[in-house]
Amino acid sequence: MEFLYASLLVGLSYGMVLFLIAAGLSFMLGLMGIVNLAHGAIFMVGGYIGLTVAITTGNYVLGILAGTLAAAIVGLFIERATLRQLYKQPLEQILVTFGFVYVITNVTLWIWGPYPKIGFTPSLLDGSITIGESSFPIYRLAIIVIGLAIYFLLWWLQSRTKIGAIVRAGMDDAPMTSALGKNLSPVTIGAFVFGSAIAGFAGFVGIAALGSIDVGTGSRIIFLALGVCIVGGVGSVHGALVGALLIGIVESLVGFYFPEVALFTMYVLMVIILLFKPSGLLGREI
Repeated sequence: MEFLYASLLVGLSYGMVLFLIAAGLSFMLGLMGIVNLAHGAIFMVGGYIGLTVAITTGNYVLGILAGTLAAAIVGLFIERATLRQLYKQPLEQILVTFGFVYVITNVTLWIWGPYPKIGFTPSLLDGSITIGESSFPIYRLAIIVIGLAIYFLLWWLQSRTKIGAIVRAGMDDAPMTSALGKNLSPVTIGAFVFGSAIAGFAGFVGIAALGSIDVGTGSRIIFLALGVCIVGGVGSVHGALVGALLIGIVESLVGFYFPEVALFTMYVLMVIILLFKPSGLLGREI
């Protein structure tokens, strides 16, 4: 039973990392209709830069700030340089952002090399707690708390602020919202940059939970983020959380009892959801 509890906690912490990865992508896709395949590469940028700053300075908070800011800047560049010309052109968006994956990956390879980097864990969160005969890292517990804090922040921004009201109106009827005098352009830019910043934040904070980061991380992460969006639904912070936790917990439990099929769990969930609810469990129609 202790192993079951430990597996649930591992799944919960993994699910929170998936939520941090996918929340920004879900928000962008739901509000702007942009399929940003470079989201995983932006996650990787935040991870590498945050890790470099944290190791150099020995300061975890500076690593978070550096990774988040770097990802936001990269996201702003991608949106302003290319995507602002490609709204409502999904095929072109996919091709352009897929190209950015290769550009960012090769720049990362040139700067940091091909070898994996281990995550930076602050001394305050080092160590583990004992659950029966199992041990559970304190850092993973911290990720659960951080993920919940980010969830409540996103929920508050989306549901309890004027900007959130404009965002929701833009999701439902962008032409009517613009006709009422609301300028959606800075809102959509801000949403894209904010989503990129969350990815960079997750890129640094989530490295230790994922094990390591390397130049292939960006390509792998985008599949996880898209899986969460498909299962939970786009445009909904609740959907991103539910989809991420469902994938994280189910993968952990399946890995505990049937490790040989654990790698296929997310894709099975995706197929089931697409068959019975194509918009996702809590998603908006786009």
